[in-house]
Amino acid sequence: MTTDSRTMESAEEEEMLGQESDANSELSDGELQEAFAKGWLKPGMNVLVDKPKQFVNNVEGLRHCLADLRKDIPWVERLDMTNPPAKDLSQPEGKILSVKSGDVDAEDDFQREMFFYRQAQATVLDALPLLRQHGIPTKRPSDYFAEMAKSDQQMQKIRKKLISKQEILEKSEKAKKLREQRKFGKKVQVEVIQKRQKEKKAMMTAVKKYQKGMTDKLDFLEGDKKKGKESTQASNKATNKKGPNAKRKYKDQRFGFGGKKSGKKWNTKESHNDVSSFRAKVANSKGSKGGKKGVKGGKQNKRPGKSTRKKIKSRS
Repeated sequence: MTTDSRTMESAEEEEMLGQESDANSELSDGELQEAFAKGWLKPGMNVLVDKPKQFVNNVEGLRHCLADLRKDIPWVERLDMTNPPAKDLSQPEGKILSVKSGDVDAEDDFQREMFFYRQAQATVLDALPLLRQHGIPTKRPSDYFAEMAKSDQQMQKIRKKLISKQEILEKSEKAKKLREQRKFGKKVQVEVIQKRQKEKKAMMTAVKKYQKGMTDKLDFLEGDKKKGKESTQASNKATNKKGPNAKRKYKDQRFGFGGKKSGKKWNTKESHNDVSSFRAKVANSKGSKGGKKGVKGGKQNKRPGKSTRKKIKSRS
């Protein structure tokens, strides 16, 4: 029974496929899905065959179509021109360039555009006389008024759009300039701070030198004024250069220029043996009470006191 059922199913499949091939009908999607579910579709059953393309040259039909398309209307309605390019004066004897003769290289952009330009030039030269013969004006009159292709509302929208774009560009340029100014400002600020630190360091060095007695000039207190006077006083300083004054010399002699100061008044062998400044009369004199020590006879000082000097000064 099983073999009979299988043979019957295969026979049914062959009959269905034979009918389909004979009728040259196309199966729908539903039928294809059903055949695939039943296992009727197998690889190699359907093969695509490329048929050679048949070219048809129906001359009579083309002429008929051309006759239908062709309209016998005057040139003013058509305004068509077929012209060769104008003469090229740069060529010998005004030679007319042609693509067929190989004078123009179609791959060369410059030659191709020049060929189009000369062809348009020749067309204009031939078309202007024809337009004048038919009474068609070719120049715009002085009082010509043409309606704009776009409405005022559309132009206002375009104007607003352009203004907004311009404002955005101006803002971006302004922001760029501000960033550059900030960078430059920071650089200048750093330079100013470094300059101030340098000036402060130089002033502290000058103050230390003044405190130690190495110089008696107070030019560092003037600050910026000194810089303005440097150019004018440079020659005067060179000519009028002097050494330290008497007070400075005395302090230098007494206190020195820093360093060790203790033990400077100690006696040495030379100072102990030097008795040239010894005065026997001054050393052995006995002054009276209230008198100046070392003065002969104990005489009092002839200089009046402070209060007496003030009274004398007030009287005068």
